[in-house]
Amino acid sequence: MNVVVVGSGIAGLTAALHAHESGHTVTVVTKGALGDGCTGFAQGGVAGVYGPHDSRDQHAEDTLVAGAGLSDSAAVDVLVADGAARIAELIARGVAFDRSPDGELLLGREAAHSHARIVHAGGDATGAAISAALVAAVRRTTITVVEHAFLTDLVVESGATQGIRILRPDGPHTLEADAVILATGGAGHLYAHTTNPLGATGDGIAAVLRAGAAVADLEFVQFHPTILGAGPAFLVSEAVRGEGATLIDDEGRRFVFDTHPDGELAPRDVVSRAIARQAAAQGSPVRLDATMLGAETLAHRFPTIDRITRERGFDWSREPIPVTPAAHYLMGGIATDLDGRSSLPGLFAVGEVARTGVHGANRLASNSLLEGAVFGARAAAALGAPWPRRAAPPVSQAVDLEPAASAGHFTRAALQRLMWDEVGLIRTDDGLRHALSTIRAWSSAASPEAGPSTVGPVSVDEREDANLLLLAEATASAALARTASVGAHFREHSLIGAR
Repeated sequence: MNVVVVGSGIAGLTAALHAHESGHTVTVVTKGALGDGCTGFAQGGVAGVYGPHDSRDQHAEDTLVAGAGLSDSAAVDVLVADGAARIAELIARGVAFDRSPDGELLLGREAAHSHARIVHAGGDATGAAISAALVAAVRRTTITVVEHAFLTDLVVESGATQGIRILRPDGPHTLEADAVILATGGAGHLYAHTTNPLGATGDGIAAVLRAGAAVADLEFVQFHPTILGAGPAFLVSEAVRGEGATLIDDEGRRFVFDTHPDGELAPRDVVSRAIARQAAAQGSPVRLDATMLGAETLAHRFPTIDRITRERGFDWSREPIPVTPAAHYLMGGIATDLDGRSSLPGLFAVGEVARTGVHGANRLASNSLLEGAVFGARAAAALGAPWPRRAAPPVSQAVDLEPAASAGHFTRAALQRLMWDEVGLIRTDDGLRHALSTIRAWSSAASPEAGPSTVGPVSVDEREDANLLLLAEATASAALARTASVGAHFREHSLIGAR
């Protein structure tokens, strides 16, 4: 088969390598350079290696609990069953996970895990190590790599995916394919504050929305609790808290225990909201106190974080550092089965762009890299198999709202601020309605439309803006439709602060 993989993180490159090793002709298309994207930024590690007192059942249970009852148990079973094999495969491809002096894999613990089960590399540089190994593995093959290519749309003919349209510096191109595997990541740049790299603008999900395929759970956006509260967004790994660091208010009190008995190791949505509320109440950022770990441990276990915090003027071995939440991971996305197949024949989705059902309403820390590896391999294995007959995707219920009469001028920054304020950590009915009507007003006024029928030059920036607007409307609509709070989707009567 002629297979096009869009995206070059762990999910896309795993799928590409497995497809190539199965004899398919593979082309990898990536928005930036090969290996760009979120994978290289991942700090914590990969969940799924089990210590003597751990088990697959316990990993599955932790995943289901974190997912707030909305995870697909069959998808979770697949994740934990295939996890050890995928980690072993990463080691075979050259990922040097950290080991003890006697050669045993070192296992870390993060929030909502009942055991230390997370392998890491370079202390806090796991994603970079994985990305480098997979990029090198792809470079050693005959896989065709097309870099600096922006996905504009899917080619859909006779009800099936036949390829993709891309925009390169030399103009538009069409790549034909027997199967397309989307691994384009999430959409962190819907929000004013995010850990995601600049390219995370929801391009894959937007293309699928235009093609009419099913998406699900877009309302579930995970906010990472601890981003360094000084300078450009920089994530301070949850593994720091797993090693014993604490969150304190301006009086030095560990305030998260007011909200959850697990304190700093509660699920991410709980910790993020607790931080936001406390920061608003005291009028200043909360702080992460890692001083008890000592300078030597911090420098050895978290060398990247240690370097960045010091570059920004903090000695975190001696003083607590300011932290704040930021948009981090999209639990929803393109609806798939257990082999990555979407509702549109010929189209697979893997990694953050996909909604496999593993994460439910809240992702368990360090399950994302694992999900990319597991479902990337499964999608490649399903290439060429008969496409299952699936029920037609549900038609979203239209929300009857008038566009805002005075929405103001659309800019990406205005959209990101609106999403942060109204479709962020804490949501209200009024806020969601305001957001949705404003987005619709902007969409109605937007021109030109970035789609397959566009005539004339349209820049990548303009297409990204169109994708973000489309995805913002779908996300706000989904959040408005889900009236009950669950996991990362939290609704109450009033927001923190005034709009």
